[in-house]
Amino acid sequence: MPIIKATLADVPELNVLINSAYRGEESKKGWTTETDLIDGIRIDEPMLVEYLSNDAITLLKYIDDDDKIIGSVYLEVKGDKLYLGMFSVSPTLQNGGVGRALIEEAEVIAKQLGLHTISMTVIRTRKELISWYQRRGYAFTGEIQPFHDHGRFGSPKELIELIVMEKSV
Repeated sequence: MPIIKATLADVPELNVLINSAYRGEESKKGWTTETDLIDGIRIDEPMLVEYLSNDAITLLKYIDDDDKIIGSVYLEVKGDKLYLGMFSVSPTLQNGGVGRALIEEAEVIAKQLGLHTISMTVIRTRKELISWYQRRGYAFTGEIQPFHDHGRFGSPKELIELIVMEKSV
């Protein structure tokens, strides 16, 4: 199943996938849900259009045999690092290798761009998710950031801190 760059035509399907992976009842079918931590949506179509219109940003999509998008990841060149975020896999298909394939492709892209570090932020209390990234070679840098307070990515139900994790590639 191929991993390719998303396009503007993918925006509606990406919007549904990403929100289902993070928020709402559907997200509870997987282990990456944030619905108990954050109210609201994770992304909307105008924001996805904005991302896809930015040359520093790539959205990768993982499609199944029926051309349905079942996974995606946001990649952004930030200085000499590739930032990885909005990592999404359909909740009912998690633990099936889709996420692993997407993260491996992100590492290939980083190398192609001449970038030697991938950086990400993870909610500090998401121990199982942090462990998953650690098993793939990502390490906590010691840096902690506040959750985005502009409301664009939802409203926290409690204090949320983000840890920065990185991997050399």
